This record gives sequence, C-alpha cells and structure tokens, in this order.
Amino acid sequence: MPIALPARPAEAHALDVALTLVAASADVPRVLCTTVGRGQAAFELAAAHPSAAVTAWFLDLFQHEAARDSWESPPPGLAAVCAADPPEGPYDLAVVPLSKGGEAELSRDILQAALVRLSIGGRLVAAIDNPHDNWLREQLAETGETVRVRPATADGQETIAYVVEKTRELAKVRDFSCEFVFRDRDRLLTAITRPGVFAHRRIDPGARHLLNAVDVTPGTRVVDIGCGSGCVALGIAARDPSIHVHALDASARAVGCTRLGADRNALENLTVALEAGGGVPEPGTYDLALANPPYYGDFRIAELFVEAARAALAPGGTLLVVTKQPGWYLETLPNSWRDVAREIVKNYHLIEAVRE
Repeated sequence: MPIALPARPAEAHALDVALTLVAASADVPRVLCTTVGRGQAAFELAAAHPSAAVTAWFLDLFQHEAARDSWESPPPGLAAVCAADPPEGPYDLAVVPLSKGGEAELSRDILQAALVRLSIGGRLVAAIDNPHDNWLREQLAETGETVRVRPATADGQETIAYVVEKTRELAKVRDFSCEFVFRDRDRLLTAITRPGVFAHRRIDPGARHLLNAVDVTPGTRVVDIGCGSGCVALGIAARDPSIHVHALDASARAVGCTRLGADRNALENLTVALEAGGGVPEPGTYDLALANPPYYGDFRIAELFVEAARAALAPGGTLLVVTKQPGWYLETLPNSWRDVAREIVKNYHLIEAVRE
C-alpha cells in the first residue's frame, strides 16, 4: 500500500483556505478538487465535513490509483474520478493547487474548467508554490471577477493562495484543443491534442523517429505503450488495414485524443485503452512493441514500459524504444532480452531488443 504522504505546500495552503470557507457555509457543499499529489485536499475536506460531496479529479490513472490506495477508510462523501475533464457539477467550491513548474496551458485549462463548473456564488480557491506569483493572479483577474489574496500563514511556507467568487458565467470559454496534420509515408493524418498530452500541438521528434524506423508487414500485431496523442499508433495503423494496433496510456486525455484521432482518420484497426499497469488484451500475442518513455522518474517508468512490452510480446517479438538517454537500456536489457542493438538518429537513440 502506498504511504500516506502529506500534501505538497500549494495543496496544503489551498486546503487551509478551503476548510475555512466550508466551515462558514450554511449549505451542504459540493466540492471539486484537483491535486498535485495524492488527492490530500479532497480527502481532508471530505473527512472534516462528512455531509459534503467531494470529487477528486485526476487526469492520470496511475496518480488516481495511488491516491485511492493511500486513502485509509475514505469518507463516504469522497469520490475519485479519472477523466479527461471534471464531472459537470455544478459545484459550490473548487480547489485547484498548482505548481510553478507546471505546464502553463494545462493550468489555464484546469482553472477555466473549474470556473465553468462552479455555480453562481461558488468560489474557486487556487494556490501556487511561488510566494512572488504574478502569473496565477493575472490569469484569475482576466475572468473579470474580484481576486482576493490569502498569503501563507505557516512560517516558511513558500506559497500564495487566491479566492475568486463567481458572480456570472464566463464571457468567453477558450478551446485549448488542437488539430494538426502530419505525414507518414504517402498518407496525411490528422492528430488531435489537448494540454497535458504528450506532445501538445505537434508531433514529437521521438515519435517521428519511431515511425521512420518501423517497417511492418500485413497482419502484424503492434502495441504502442504510452501512446500520448497517438501519432505513432495512427501512423502504423494507417499503413495497412490488416495491421492491428493497440495503444495504451495512463493519461485520460491521451487516450481520448488517440480515440478521436482513430475516428478522424477512419482507422478501425486501432484500439485504445486507459491503462496504468501496461496490461493489454491477449498478452503474449503481439509482434512489435513501441515506446517513447518519459525521462523523469529515475527510469522507473521506463522499467514499467519494458516490463509491459515483455508481457505483451510473443516469444521472438521485438521491442523498439526511442530515447535521448540510452545508458539504462543498454545496461539493463541484455540481462533478459536478446539481440539488443542501438541506432543513433540525430539526438535520439533507437534501442531494439528481442523477447527471449
């Protein structure tokens, strides 16, 4: 069971402010919480006010499952949802902690989604781990609502929080999604992306190198582990209708974007699943596994991708990974894979290995 960790500073600050607002409310509140950790704010709000209906919204299934596993005896009013967008609501309170190192467009998207789902008179509490913040305050001020500042009260806490009361519907709701066209061989394909999806508004160079490196014959079964916006899966599936591609990702938005891409390009041979553990239908039957793992996590995520590929592939199946950091793969894969090889393409390394 994951360890119950304390909330990160921005989430702890947002929680403190939200607790005072809920305590002062005469009505049973409906609360929406995002998180920069394991949903600690949602859990504490639900525990402090058992009559409240608290929804913890996650974009990532791994984070969602880790949070649920860490919640011992969760309050009855607490619900956890992993989805591309928060449930519709309406809500009386939205709690949105943010990180100063986070993706700006995703932060704007989340703030807007929270405000849209608030009832008139509902309040948004937003906090960030930057006591000298101007950016978040400016984003909130652009709504036209009054922004109230709640400085940190704990000694040494490097955060600041804001409270916005919704007095009217937003004059303009921005669509942060993007469509772009890319070419794979002789076909133009359309990909759809959203903030928080890898990679937003473009085809990632690593994905391009994977597509260029792969030759598949008719009837090949391919798994794309960590599909992101789905460019690799779309490209491979478009080459021949007899090729079956199964794409998976822990990001609800990535899965949604890949599904939209499959529909837009009429690719009935592409299936997509929201999956945090790397599981696939009919494990041990795939011929090729493709992966473009993220670089953070001290290669724990890379290890998860490799083990998922092992479980998915048939004996003799091939794993092809694209990375800028080949050392871990070249040291680790020969212990349990055969015919490990590397090709350098510009700043990327293509690592190939065969399942024993």
